[in-house]
Amino acid sequence: SLLELPPELLVEIFASLPGTDLPSLAQVCTKFRRILHTDTIWRRRCREEYGVCENLRKLDITGVSCRDVYAKRINPRVKSGRFMKILPDYEHMEYRDVYTCLLHRYRHILGLWQPDIGPYGGLLNVVVDGLFIIGWMYLPPHDPHVDDPMRFKPLFRVHLMERKSATVECMYGHRGPHNGHIQIVKKDEFSTKCNQTDHHRMSGGRQEEFRTWLREEWGRTLEDIFHEHMQELILMKFIYTSQYDNCLTYRRIYLPPSHPDDLIRPGLFKGTYGSHGLEIVMLSFHGKRARGTKITGDPNIPAGQQTVEIDLMHRIQLPDVESLRSFTELSRIVLGVREQVRQEQQRQESGAQDGEGHGPQSPREPQPGVELPAEKGGEPVDGEAVAEAAPAPEQPAQSGQGQPFVLPVGVSSRNEDYPRTCRMCFYGTGLIAGHGFTSPERTPGVFILFDEDRFGFIWLELKSFSLYSRVRATFRNAEAPSPQAFEEMLKNIQSLTS
Repeated sequence: SLLELPPELLVEIFASLPGTDLPSLAQVCTKFRRILHTDTIWRRRCREEYGVCENLRKLDITGVSCRDVYAKRINPRVKSGRFMKILPDYEHMEYRDVYTCLLHRYRHILGLWQPDIGPYGGLLNVVVDGLFIIGWMYLPPHDPHVDDPMRFKPLFRVHLMERKSATVECMYGHRGPHNGHIQIVKKDEFSTKCNQTDHHRMSGGRQEEFRTWLREEWGRTLEDIFHEHMQELILMKFIYTSQYDNCLTYRRIYLPPSHPDDLIRPGLFKGTYGSHGLEIVMLSFHGKRARGTKITGDPNIPAGQQTVEIDLMHRIQLPDVESLRSFTELSRIVLGVREQVRQEQQRQESGAQDGEGHGPQSPREPQPGVELPAEKGGEPVDGEAVAEAAPAPEQPAQSGQGQPFVLPVGVSSRNEDYPRTCRMCFYGTGLIAGHGFTSPERTPGVFILFDEDRFGFIWLELKSFSLYSRVRATFRNAEAPSPQAFEEMLKNIQSLTS
């Protein structure tokens, strides 16, 4: 019988159980209830379930810069030079309070989220950081430096100011933490509200707020940006996003599941999008296709939309470097593949009709195992060009074998520091649209795989090149519970802006 075991052994047993199972044990008998007040049990649950390694009894931190601790575990208003003092009375707090009133209560908001900020979206990562739960907004590096690390800033934090009560603080603005509120709306959705938006205002008014935002967002001043259209886009984004004042709704997103047969490891990438600057894209694999879904977006193609689609069944063999410099030559090859895709799609549809006993006999059987989307637009090329440009779907992926690469003359690129060798190329389509996501259309392009962490896409119709670089940050609580859950998540975020 458990009741006959010594208390030390019961503590060890209880400490190995999930924290959610322990309250029911307290109802069994008085002995269990007394043992469950042992701090060792709850400290272990905090560490194993949420990664809390701090010792509540030894939390004095000295010699740390104000910026490092600003959003972590110290109140920046109680300080003396570089020596910081703990504001909450952690010395008399118990790990059971930390577990039940903070970690367990707010467990549903841990993970990755996309804020509902119109077409712009975003990437929020909610983590347990010491004895705090912090919502970090992840921002791309300054345009056009795609290989630079992500930037991040705190939007809110939750911690215990008293033993039984968690405090939510808004971290938006430049005047320190202030009163905020978090509401869990429903499963996989929550909202934040700032209760003191006057803390977001600056003494210099909107002009100072805009200049400060511009330095943080773009790393430059408006005078440094000579392109008039780009200035308009930047001003529009500031006006639109600043009206939210950190009162936002967030929807959960998952990292894409990986498979050994994937071309490269799926995940999040930073990409160049012309005058819109850098945006975050999620690369995922779906059988014979790969998709790039926008996590952050712009007024033309909003967040949630599928920006590029790669047809993994149609490799493109690029010509030699000198021929590749000709945009006309690249167009001829790509449009030839597009015509082949269109013909194969027609044969598949005809074959399906023949199998049902409807429609005419197809003169040629569709290629086995090929599943291709029908594309629209563009003039068909002659048969000779199609045959010459046709790739070999059965050709193995020669990973690691590089070939010289150069952008054709006339193709614009925000970043001239792109790789000069690539592993392989595939036919793909890119989504373009007018302002306000009007008249969206999928147009032909070329997906270029440079290495495990970088790829590019040439937008044929726009004569533009986007370079993408992997986001190297590690995210916890971001795995999809199943492939079906990930697919459903993609549909949900796309439907919000369709």
